[in-house]
Amino acid sequence: MGRVFVAGSINMDVVATADRHPKVGETVAGKQVLYFPGGKGANQAVAAARLGAGTTLIGRLGQDSFGAELRTFLRAQGIDLGYLQKTADVHTGTAIITVAEADNTIVVIPGSNALVSADDVAVVPLLKGDVAVSQFEIPLPSIVAFFHRAREADAVTVLNPAPAQKMPGELLALVDVLVLNETELGFLAGVELSDSDEAARIIEVARNLQARADQTICVTLGKRGVLALAASEEIAVPGRAVNAVDTTGAGDCFVGALAAQLADGIALRAALAFANVAASISVQRMGAGPSMPTAAEVAAVL
Repeated sequence: MGRVFVAGSINMDVVATADRHPKVGETVAGKQVLYFPGGKGANQAVAAARLGAGTTLIGRLGQDSFGAELRTFLRAQGIDLGYLQKTADVHTGTAIITVAEADNTIVVIPGSNALVSADDVAVVPLLKGDVAVSQFEIPLPSIVAFFHRAREADAVTVLNPAPAQKMPGELLALVDVLVLNETELGFLAGVELSDSDEAARIIEVARNLQARADQTICVTLGKRGVLALAASEEIAVPGRAVNAVDTTGAGDCFVGALAAQLADGIALRAALAFANVAASISVQRMGAGPSMPTAAEVAAVL
């Protein structure tokens, strides 16, 4: 069984809950304020670790109270923190999240995440069979360096290009498995996509985005499930109807679960179904990192 190596962001999520989101310029009364470990990198690492994968997180924390709390939480999940660095004079990454009507808005302040460097990822001991995961909350040159390192080791590369931004062709060509939602797919492909588009349309756009003939593109569609283009094979995984209370981190749960399955040598179709169930469990709980399910919880649903 391979290991999962996640190079990415680590944030403290400051969550305000309310009955509805405020309009521009409006103030609404909130219900409560909550503090949750988060950041796309940390969320994905927690998901992989809770699902049984040996997991290493590469990133940076500030030398502040949020940084200390996050380190304690991540260590408690069984994640290897040997490549997690403290950064003086820079605050730990922070996300300000408003949750209302089961949907969220998020403002992310990168802090120490913006200082994750190519040198940070160059020394990671990747091996064949491992899975290297990253997202767009650390600098793109660092992701490129991380994936070059992974390809040299014959490890599988998984990229979650969120929050969406344009990326160089060099990076896309290094990706074995691209995991994104329909909005991010449309952004990268330069077309308009919405949650009402038919599966055939989404697959067509994914096919046009493929950088290599053997590249896999997984499109998460929330309640509608998952569509994937694996080389030339099309895979559809139906969604699950659940009572969602907080969708924060659902995509990260999917990515971490998929990485854990791939590291365990599970075939893609089964891995996608497993990850889809894991994400559906996570949205039924508050918070990002703490909402990630265990392997036993996913197995109970499957």
